[in-house]
Amino acid sequence: MRNPLSNVVVDIQPSGIRKFFDIVSEMKDAISLGVGEPDFDTPWHIREEGIYSLEKGRTFYTSNAGLKELKIEICNYLDRRLGIQYDYNNEVIVTVGGSEAIDIAIRAMVDPGDEVLVPQPSYVSYVPCVTLAYGKPVIIELQEKNQFRLTKEELLSKITDKTKILILPFPNNPTGAIMERKDLEDIAQVCIEKDIFVISDEIYSELTYNGDDHVSIASIPGMKERTIVINGFSKAYAMTGWRLGYAVGPEEILRQMIKIHQFAIMCAPTNSQYAAVEALKNGDKDVAKMRESYNQRRRFLLNAFKEMNLECFEPFGAFYAFPSIKRFNMTSDEFANRLLAEEKVAVVPGTAFGDCGEGFLRISYAYSLEQLKEALGRIKSFVQRLDEQNK
Repeated sequence: MRNPLSNVVVDIQPSGIRKFFDIVSEMKDAISLGVGEPDFDTPWHIREEGIYSLEKGRTFYTSNAGLKELKIEICNYLDRRLGIQYDYNNEVIVTVGGSEAIDIAIRAMVDPGDEVLVPQPSYVSYVPCVTLAYGKPVIIELQEKNQFRLTKEELLSKITDKTKILILPFPNNPTGAIMERKDLEDIAQVCIEKDIFVISDEIYSELTYNGDDHVSIASIPGMKERTIVINGFSKAYAMTGWRLGYAVGPEEILRQMIKIHQFAIMCAPTNSQYAAVEALKNGDKDVAKMRESYNQRRRFLLNAFKEMNLECFEPFGAFYAFPSIKRFNMTSDEFANRLLAEEKVAVVPGTAFGDCGEGFLRISYAYSLEQLKEALGRIKSFVQRLDEQNK
């Protein structure tokens, strides 16, 4: 029989995040600090709007690009929060999560052989999406000494005459790193000079803790016309299961993204879109409350690392920490597997986010303080045992 499978798909490795999640789901008394999902329920007034839309029979398709009211509110939000103005009718698409937006943006822009720059450590889907579009992922290895920010020098070192797109994943999953305005201005200068487009994944834009608001590279002069901004509702509004995201950018690119979305998806879930309208109109206080809670957990986590002499740069974004375990002379995978087997705590090896993640772990603090205290107590015991063994 002829091979029914695509070799391109077969060669793609499954997500390293889900591997540990699946193990934990079958392990009694295990604590997972591995999944990047808010532990908050979707705020009630947002859920209520979704329920109300069903009660009113709003169960039909919306337009391919999304509900008009939602696209208008997305534009209002981006103007209010980022100071960028978009045309709701031509420069916005509502997608099934931010993940779909990433996929269709890459497919709409990449021809076979085009090079796409992917800073790592970073979210697991960028490289597979580029590969599935027959582009060439080019990895930029971010450095702990730079707080895992992308520098102008690192970017310049990877650009060739085939470079077309830079993926900009900040605030970053898994490191928690952020890019401040000066950092983005440096990157923007290179992109303009070298004629490079940017896909800026800003799904964690509402979760920053350095006292400054998130800055989008699209707000830097000369960048709006060459940037696709990806965002959504999963992280900021605790709406992971609603599966709703969006992209904004130049009309000529959005038109092609809508074409792919039209044939593959049709439209995002209707009741989720109505709920999202409510989130954008009246959800700012909910976001602020959740952000403060995450910040409290972040500080607790960093203090616990300090007490167990676990090195970790201070992350100012998302809800992840990326501590170093290099002093134990173990691979990230070995450390994570032993921690799970011996203490029943699941974390994600840094290598799930790229080879340069070796020697690090991703630990999510999107969990209650009670869970974090219990899990960190177990991690402390494990670390102390390793230190004793290494004496």
